[in-house]
Amino acid sequence: MQTFVLRHKPQITVISGVLIVIGLVARFAFHSQPAYAAAFIAASIIGVLPILIQAVQALRVRVMSIDVLVSIAVFGAFLIGSWDESAIVTFLFLVGGQIERYTLNQTRSAINALTDMAPQSAAVRRADGTFETVPVDDVRVGDIVKVTTGDRIPVDGTVISGTGLVNESAITGEPIPVGKAAGSSASAGTLLDDGMLTIRADTVGEDTTFGKIIELVENAQDSKSEEERFIDRFATYYTPAVLIIAVIVGLATRRIDLAITMLVLGCPGALVIGVPVSNMAGIGNGARHGVLIKGSEVTHRLSSADTFVFDKTGTITVGVPQVTDVRRYDDDGTPVANDTGNGAGGAHIGSFEETKDVAARDSSVPDASALDAGSDPAHDDVVRYLVGVESQSQHPLAKAIVRHFGDIPVPQVDEVSVVTGGGISAVRDQHRILVGSPRFLEADGIALTSSMREDASELEMQGDSLVAVAVDGSIRLLLGIRDRLRPGVAEDIARLRRLGAKTIVLLSGDNQRAVDLMTAKLGFDRAVGGLLPDEKAAVISDLRDGGHRVVFVGDGINDSPSIALADVGIAMGNGADVAIDTSDVVLADSDFSRLPHAYGLAKRTVRNMRENIAIAVGTVALLLSGLVLTTWLTMAVGMFVHEASVLAVILNGMRLLRYRTDRNHGTRHWNIRKLDTYQGQPRSVIDTVTA
Repeated sequence: MQTFVLRHKPQITVISGVLIVIGLVARFAFHSQPAYAAAFIAASIIGVLPILIQAVQALRVRVMSIDVLVSIAVFGAFLIGSWDESAIVTFLFLVGGQIERYTLNQTRSAINALTDMAPQSAAVRRADGTFETVPVDDVRVGDIVKVTTGDRIPVDGTVISGTGLVNESAITGEPIPVGKAAGSSASAGTLLDDGMLTIRADTVGEDTTFGKIIELVENAQDSKSEEERFIDRFATYYTPAVLIIAVIVGLATRRIDLAITMLVLGCPGALVIGVPVSNMAGIGNGARHGVLIKGSEVTHRLSSADTFVFDKTGTITVGVPQVTDVRRYDDDGTPVANDTGNGAGGAHIGSFEETKDVAARDSSVPDASALDAGSDPAHDDVVRYLVGVESQSQHPLAKAIVRHFGDIPVPQVDEVSVVTGGGISAVRDQHRILVGSPRFLEADGIALTSSMREDASELEMQGDSLVAVAVDGSIRLLLGIRDRLRPGVAEDIARLRRLGAKTIVLLSGDNQRAVDLMTAKLGFDRAVGGLLPDEKAAVISDLRDGGHRVVFVGDGINDSPSIALADVGIAMGNGADVAIDTSDVVLADSDFSRLPHAYGLAKRTVRNMRENIAIAVGTVALLLSGLVLTTWLTMAVGMFVHEASVLAVILNGMRLLRYRTDRNHGTRHWNIRKLDTYQGQPRSVIDTVTA
């Protein structure tokens, strides 16, 4: 019977609500007091069943939980005939419980999502040299596995042959694929975007980096689920006190009705409703402003946080490579300067339209239509060649270049040859075009002038990845590409400090130089680069062990262990499913400016909760003292004050709906998950709805 009732709590909640509505209609529409009383009595009996079962279970382990408190209130109300109050209290309590259970189930689904991403099979080389596909659990250390384009690497190991581009965002969080060749290390769970690799297995199964990510998420989620709710801790002391006082009064006065009255007045709806009202209002405010908070426990932990730890790529930065600088040169290597020039000599051009404007002002640059095949290509033609070549590639840097020069019709290029991990060569109008890193071009025999080297050094110091374009053996363009900071990040971090954040930390899988550049711009208290997921999680553990209350903000699969391990995990809304599901808070649209609003809102919400508790307990103290020390406090007066306290906590909680921060967008339209692709892989992004 107990199992049946607890299993059907959602249905019981609905039935209880329907009976309350029927009772209200019977009283106010048909003026039928018997029907009103019958509906509310039925709602009370049905609604209290799962609460009573949980109260008994709590008492068996000597815990005075909130279920005990509500059960006593319902029985007390029954004894004095307050059916309406008992029905409403049980219904509200059941609704709150359903919300909490839904959030917990959503959180645990993250583990299933991680498991689904793990490779299920591997192509293992046998003694005769052939490859056989076997379950990944059958792979042993020392086995040789083959990975082809589109496959996930099944082991941590060393590449022994082949070349390829590996998307390591699941491990490092970085969006730019890494070239792999013989001698390179490879990690399980990463995706081979292009090429073919033969890998010797050094670590397999649960011992791989990806296996450790899953283990960390599981362990961290288990530790969080054991935390007691704030109101339960309060009820641990409050409930026994009310019971003892009621018993003492009943024995001393020999008036059972007085003891029951005291018991009922000592368990007002304000205490049960006060915290949920504040919580719902806070969550509602967050939803209106694109902050999804998964429960009152999260709000409480976030309000007390003093340390914020950030992932870099996709969190502090946009997470998509963008062309930030373009330097151009004549065919003899001379920098082409104009009014927008910068750096050591090469000119910066922002888009193809700007390139055309430069050409129009410079009489030395002939119109493209005047060029004969085989003549020296004009600078705008070099850009056309670049777009034509890069449109043949799926590399993120190539996509960034095509996006940057988006106004240019894509020309047809011939004899396209892709060198995995290096660059692309092609032919157009009898010109040989070579696109790749400066090192790749030098390996092809193309020399860099001193000004080109200065430009390259300057761009690298800014944290850029470099792409050079050579035409007929001469470098004509040098592009700097990097992930850009999100707009207003510096201001938002300053707002976090004003709201109470004492320590700001940056953790990244990117190189230390890029992290140091970020620190110089944003003023982090600590910044560490080159970290794997388990190393990030170790930093979070060290901070917590040191007494810090830690918030971690990230967006990728590799961030999920740290998100789960922190006191509060916050995910960017356009990030990976696992990060979103593991998190406690989601920032819709990946809008970083919503973070200070979430932090300030949590502090205000917890303060509001405590105010409501003070109102509820103060009302109880007033009623109990008046009942014992005076003769004028009748049941009618007591119930009037009781209902007034309920109204007071509701109105106080509703004040949270008007909370705003100084830089909040006030956006009413935000996004919910929908299926999209990123770098060819399915992912969840956010789809616009109205809050």
